[in-house]
Amino acid sequence: MRIAIGCDHKGVDLKQLVVEKVAQMGHQYQDFGCFSTNSVDYPDIAKMVAQAVASGNFERGILICNTGIGMSIAANKVKGIRAAQCFDVFSAQRARQHNDANILCLGAVQEPDSVAQVLEVFLTTEFEGGRHLRRVDKIKAMED
Repeated sequence: MRIAIGCDHKGVDLKQLVVEKVAQMGHQYQDFGCFSTNSVDYPDIAKMVAQAVASGNFERGILICNTGIGMSIAANKVKGIRAAQCFDVFSAQRARQHNDANILCLGAVQEPDSVAQVLEVFLTTEFEGGRHLRRVDKIKAMED
């Protein structure tokens, strides 16, 4: 799987853990920044990653900011994106199974061990389709 990864200045440290885990799982990735703790505007990073996923060049995306909230809000402004802020394994599993989420948003405030578990579940869980497809299609129709 090809994964687009990005963070703001608060997420730089956690991004390193994410990149290592993604590589260990055998996925390809591109790091869209940022690369230091110098202040940046998270919507700029969210837009780059979301557009990369929406274009079809990447199957999934991962965004990190202080809480994950800002990245989620910004990424969801891009047509075709269903970004989910996930703080635990259950929310990551449901985001994939029921919502076909294509971007995982994480908070730098999350525990690294928890992040590794959330990330693995998000990247390995398939969309269930069925009744959930009808609902995802309604979400897509709202974008027009």
